[in-house]
Amino acid sequence: MNADAVVLDIDGVLVDVADSYRRAIVESVEAVYDRTIRKTDIQEFKDAGGFNNDWELTYAVALYVLATEEGYGDSIAAFTDKIGAAGGGLEAAETVVRESIGARAAQRVTEQWDRSRLRDVFQQLYLGDELYRGLEDGKPDLERETPGFIHDEPVLLEPEARDRLLDRYDVGVLTGRPEAEAEIALDRVGLGDAIPADHRFTMDDWKEGKPNPRALRILAERFDADSVVFVGDTLDDVRTAVNASETGSRRDYHGIGVLTGGLTGKEGRQKYEREGAAAVLESVNAVPNLLES
Repeated sequence: MNADAVVLDIDGVLVDVADSYRRAIVESVEAVYDRTIRKTDIQEFKDAGGFNNDWELTYAVALYVLATEEGYGDSIAAFTDKIGAAGGGLEAAETVVRESIGARAAQRVTEQWDRSRLRDVFQQLYLGDELYRGLEDGKPDLERETPGFIHDEPVLLEPEARDRLLDRYDVGVLTGRPEAEAEIALDRVGLGDAIPADHRFTMDDWKEGKPNPRALRILAERFDADSVVFVGDTLDDVRTAVNASETGSRRDYHGIGVLTGGLTGKEGRQKYEREGAAAVLESVNAVPNLLES
């Protein structure tokens, strides 16, 4: 690929978030509404696109749960397929519910749909009491005390692979995490001091979110790179690179999918390939060998 720069997603690439962010999604909805979905169902929402922000994914899960209480009968797979067909993301989820159950039922759902409370519960579960007080400037109010799911994020990036990437390429980060939470993960994998602030894009730096290519293109400009690789764990990550390539830029963009997030096995490979992935790898640790081969 003759890459000059490598841009990395965080969740599912540098750290495993199955027992942190994804667990927080499921348990936040359960804490607020006493019903939820399976953790494995989260991938259906991710595949639909537009859910780079896990708070918004949590809101969409809650919307589905509330809609089923008003007679919505489609499976999660059918629901998320319709979301994808409507353009992806939370707004599309709202449209699907409204068109499926009618205006009156949709109004009743909206009246129960407390996004502010869902976000607050999510942050309490994910950050834990101590970090919640510091980062959210609030007082935890859940009945149970939690040390925070953020501490249950095994590191995926091995030191050897990390050092090879830093030695040979300009390295950046493009993530849907808030800045403070991104910093915690980057410190954990040994990239906190290695990647300067102007080589990072977090939730706090741009509104559009993936698969909009703006942030990736800006990073490429800052690197003055001719060829950029973006490594991610979702279809939206690959779509971001594909969209950047279709803007008519003189630069080349390559999306690499890894199988350490929600997409795994043969089916995961096929989904990546259908979206135009330049390569599908078992983990981020295989990236240096791929680029040097």
